[in-house]
Amino acid sequence: MCGIVGYIGVKDAVPILMGGLKRLEYRGYDSAGIAVIQDGRLQVRRSVGKIANLEHVLRNHAVRATLGVGHTRWATHGKPSDENAHPHADCTSRLAVVHNGIIENYRELRKSLAAEGHRFRSQTDTEVIAHLIERYLTNGLPEAVLRATRELRGAYAVACIAAEAPDLLVAIRGGGSPLVVGCGDGEVFLASDIPALLGETKEIAVLEDGEMALLTRGDISIRTLAGVSVQRPTVTVPWDGEAAEKAGYPHFMLKEIFEQPQAVRDTLRERVDPDAGKVQLPELHLSDRDLAGLNRLCFVACGTSWHAALVGKYLVEAFARLPVEVDIASEFRYRQPVLDGRVLTVAISQSGETADTLAALREARARGSRVIAICNVVGSSVAREAEGVLYTRAGIEIGVASTKAFTAQVAAVTLLALKLGLARGLADGGLVRQVAKELWEMPALMAGVLRQSDEIRRVAARLAESRGFLYLGRGIHYPLALEGALKLKEISYIHAEGYPAGEMKHGPIALIDHHMPVVAIAPIGPTYEKMASNIEEVKAREGMVIAVGTEGDPEIGAKADVVLTIPPALHWVQPLLAAVPLQLLAYHMGVLRGCDV
Repeated sequence: MCGIVGYIGVKDAVPILMGGLKRLEYRGYDSAGIAVIQDGRLQVRRSVGKIANLEHVLRNHAVRATLGVGHTRWATHGKPSDENAHPHADCTSRLAVVHNGIIENYRELRKSLAAEGHRFRSQTDTEVIAHLIERYLTNGLPEAVLRATRELRGAYAVACIAAEAPDLLVAIRGGGSPLVVGCGDGEVFLASDIPALLGETKEIAVLEDGEMALLTRGDISIRTLAGVSVQRPTVTVPWDGEAAEKAGYPHFMLKEIFEQPQAVRDTLRERVDPDAGKVQLPELHLSDRDLAGLNRLCFVACGTSWHAALVGKYLVEAFARLPVEVDIASEFRYRQPVLDGRVLTVAISQSGETADTLAALREARARGSRVIAICNVVGSSVAREAEGVLYTRAGIEIGVASTKAFTAQVAAVTLLALKLGLARGLADGGLVRQVAKELWEMPALMAGVLRQSDEIRRVAARLAESRGFLYLGRGIHYPLALEGALKLKEISYIHAEGYPAGEMKHGPIALIDHHMPVVAIAPIGPTYEKMASNIEEVKAREGMVIAVGTEGDPEIGAKADVVLTIPPALHWVQPLLAAVPLQLLAYHMGVLRGCDV
């Protein structure tokens, strides 16, 4: 995700901005830039690539000022390039903005502004903010920023400086993107996360959603968007650098587990209309006619992404009635796959640099298949080589075990399945609206499941000395059994296997006794009765059952030793909920066993 820094004070802003950007590198980025007001004029320096590239630009074209903003970009609209890097200026280069988030209505705003004569230099959604502020600048910078942001839909954290206001930095937060301000001696700092401020100040205040901050030398004025003044004292941050980067969480994995509602929300933005039951995926560069002409779909992926692909198989076949194959990418090349122009190959990769997935993509393309990608990194190899890309917008994952990337991928394959079904005329419109509505509500439901973290930790404490686990699921929940087992293995170093529950009698049942915990994914749905029977089989052999079940289900509570609950939801979207307690169980098991998570 993008990183923002800002400074106003008495010192040279450039080294402070650059230091803050370096401390935000962990967020991931593809370009960087700064803007300052020097001798009454706006100066912008930007570069694609690493911060070292920006440092090179500054060595050749130095600037010095006491007011400025900086930005590291994680591309969402427009490829990584110098032109698309932030900060973005208005037509007359009098003001500059940096932005973290997604402006959902940027296309219509851009069209309107262009009709007024505004000249755009980039492909980004952010640039419309600069031109909107320019439109209202005669009202003064704070009012211009306020009026401009009232026209935005989406998520945004914005910082703006202008030559006409050399003693002011304006910041505004709307739609969930974070911003923090920090106080020093005669100076004020701004950042999208606390790590950027380390070494400069420990006195910080967090902007809430719907607030604006006016920063001057040594003073912070916070007000609501309605103009009501907000008195918010600063707090002293006691953390070291590493802890601060985790936003107070003890480990990156836990932080990223708790970021999943936002990751899913961002993946859905602009793409699904829950009221109309429509799905728009123009970034695939495939028309409805193209999609209707397919006769097969083939997912290729590795690890956790492969599990997301397995969920996609169930969904695509259900909604689009299209045959689906799911290949482990590293094996794809070795089976002489039968592909042609009516096959759509979908490569799934968080990083976009997974060597086996990239090789599988190239193999599919060489055999004549259409190729698209589901990926988290703009400009990555997989993204560049695919015909179209459905970006997951999950932000960088620092934790070893993938968590938020998985649920974002599941959200993406759900959108793809609905789009295919609609394009092929085979998806029931009423059902699509129901699924779209529940997808839209999913972030709030996931947040509710996350509140069970302490309870799941107590469950993990009972199981921490176990030597092996069995995970069982049926239908769309079988991939969740595989994913839950993988998470436990890679985080706690306990052997675990995921199985289709119907296969339990073909071998695994011999392992079950009171030493073998069994995690059964059994929410109410089409496979519920079969899973209940499997649980009975486990209990008959004195196995301990940890069930992932639906809230308020008395039957599962009577059968299982422990129930980790998820809210009632349509069968098709339950994987997004069931993943969360499985991740938390693995995390707490790893921590309790003293593992490096």
